[in-house]
Amino acid sequence: MDTPVPPRAAGPGPRRRDRHGRGMRGPIAPPQVPLAASRADVFADLVQDSVERLERRWPQLTDIDFLVLEVPRLDGRTWNDEAVPLGGTIPANEGRPARVVIYRRPVEIRTKGRDERAALVHEVVVEQVAELLGLTPETVDPRYGED
Repeated sequence: MDTPVPPRAAGPGPRRRDRHGRGMRGPIAPPQVPLAASRADVFADLVQDSVERLERRWPQLTDIDFLVLEVPRLDGRTWNDEAVPLGGTIPANEGRPARVVIYRRPVEIRTKGRDERAALVHEVVVEQVAELLGLTPETVDPRYGED
């Protein structure tokens, strides 16, 4: 009983826990699990799904860049709660392709769940594509407004 316990030799790798056995143990979920995806990543996936759905009908959309920005710029304008844009378009110029911009935070604020958010994202993408192509949203997606 009087035999002292030899100290544990430090391993070759970095110490993962603090000296009291607490601290970070590792990631909560592996990167391939949806839990590990950030809100911005999930939103970008919704936009990409909507674009892929439209590209089957409109192959010329491959020439358009689709961007996700957090919030719209003010550019000297002021908006009330009703007038904050959910998306916008930037026409092609000087060798740059046309762009469709979807604003993440205004869309997220107006929706409660994932399904509602996906529906609103698709509506905004359809509206912006229609504006860019000079068509009505119903022409771009016949199911527009049905959801």
